[in-house]
Amino acid sequence: MADETIGIVGAGIVGLAVGREIALRRPGTRVVVFEKEQRVSLHQTGHNSGVVHAGIYYAPGSLKAELCVRGVALLREYCQERAVPYREIGKLVVAVREDELGRMENLYERARNNHVPELRRVSREEIRELEPHAGGVAALYSPRTAITDYPAVAEEFAKDIAGAGGEVKLGFPVTGIDEVRGGRGGIEVSSGTQRARVRVDRLILCAGLQSDLVAALARDAREPRIVPFRGEYLLLKPERAHLVRGLIYPVPDPRYPFLGVHFTPRVDGSVEVGPNAVLALAREGYRLGTVSPKDLLGLAAYPGAWRMAARHWRTGLREYRGSLSVRAFMRDAGQYVPGIGAPDVARGGAGVRAQALDRDGTLVDDFRIHRLGRITAVRNAPSPAATASMAIAEHIVTTVFGKR
Repeated sequence: MADETIGIVGAGIVGLAVGREIALRRPGTRVVVFEKEQRVSLHQTGHNSGVVHAGIYYAPGSLKAELCVRGVALLREYCQERAVPYREIGKLVVAVREDELGRMENLYERARNNHVPELRRVSREEIRELEPHAGGVAALYSPRTAITDYPAVAEEFAKDIAGAGGEVKLGFPVTGIDEVRGGRGGIEVSSGTQRARVRVDRLILCAGLQSDLVAALARDAREPRIVPFRGEYLLLKPERAHLVRGLIYPVPDPRYPFLGVHFTPRVDGSVEVGPNAVLALAREGYRLGTVSPKDLLGLAAYPGAWRMAARHWRTGLREYRGSLSVRAFMRDAGQYVPGIGAPDVARGGAGVRAQALDRDGTLVDDFRIHRLGRITAVRNAPSPAATASMAIAEHIVTTVFGKR
């Protein structure tokens, strides 16, 4: 229907990408994005590392693998059109020990199956040619891996929505989602703080850190639940930033959906070291001392959280040790750039990852999207969701409305 109104909950990069895709693909459809904050991309998008992932890590055939590779192509073109920074600085995935070489080879085969462009193995000597100050016995090199400014991309998406006649309603925390009976039907979205109600024909939930709570308003399944993990960064002091040219990553542990502490140049010229992954005590707990009793009680009451803790408590203690001590944090990171230690860094920012968790304690790895009649709920969209945002939008809009 050309005169439909489509609602989207969440003005992060995924929600805005979906709104933009609807506006472009279905002219005449009005898009309304509901956002509880006073500006867009405040949470996960605004705390993103800026890396445009090439698709190295993801299981072949998964949504992550498919949509990441497609998303890179779309994002590169969009950034060029809008003059948003997009720099292909390359990535080294470095094995620092001989016992990591098997995992590195498995990663290489996975990346080949995902059609990662121009990926190659490099020797110890080639590592030094690419990154003169890096350590390691061997590595994978992805020259097309890039960095960008995701909040700037999100702002452009919001402009596209407004330019097509849509609206981003800021300061509108969604507190009710109810089916409208009679007449044309549809869905009523309400905000208790404003006593405001907006009727839409369809609704797409892209609520990030609040995704399970918002999905509960739509009477979706209780699982998966969101468990917030805070990722803390250190910053290289400006006089030491020249020691890192491109992205330097470890070979990841396949038991976890996290990629490990790495070195990340940013588009502003700074270089971050991190992130770790510590359990946050609030969904928006960007500081160590931030505690939400409501979020903490919800976590404590969920059996999946206890099963996860029983399985991974040793790793959790190690991550907290790095959180409390810069020296401990840099002890691991320094393996990858041996000339950099605790005196070379300062405390940086932090982000919180919305990690979905199943009742059996399994950390959900792939994107997960639920359909509920007129409502579509994005229940898990961690990294590389920013990279894949435009492809995720294509996928969701095709799922909801069919092919072009």
